[in-house]
Amino acid sequence: MKKNDLILIGSVLVAALLFFIGYRVIYHKDGSYVIVTVDGMQKASFPLSEDTTYTIKGANHGTNLLVIKNGSALIREANCPDNLCVKQKSIKKEGETLVCLPHKVIVSISSSDPSDHSELDGVAN
Repeated sequence: MKKNDLILIGSVLVAALLFFIGYRVIYHKDGSYVIVTVDGMQKASFPLSEDTTYTIKGANHGTNLLVIKNGSALIREANCPDNLCVKQKSIKKEGETLVCLPHKVIVSISSSDPSDHSELDGVAN
């Protein structure tokens, strides 16, 4: 490799790093609400700013313990066989999710009030 090749590779890496940091700062904002869905149906929503604990009753007689604390949410306990949902890191940014596939549970972060969301999606009658 020549000196110019190394300069080109270094420039591309620096540009990619700056793009990644800019994307995270601009588009990855803190959320305001935690939305709990089970088997595609919204079951509960909570403000991310209030500390709370909620037991999610999932599919197949499953339970997941959702903990919202210090502006982030995580699943602390679950009775699913693999406990992958418990091993996921806490979430607080808009669009982040926690998923428990055996119980069909999705916990997601949103910046808008879930009560403003309509029951209909983009393909309404």
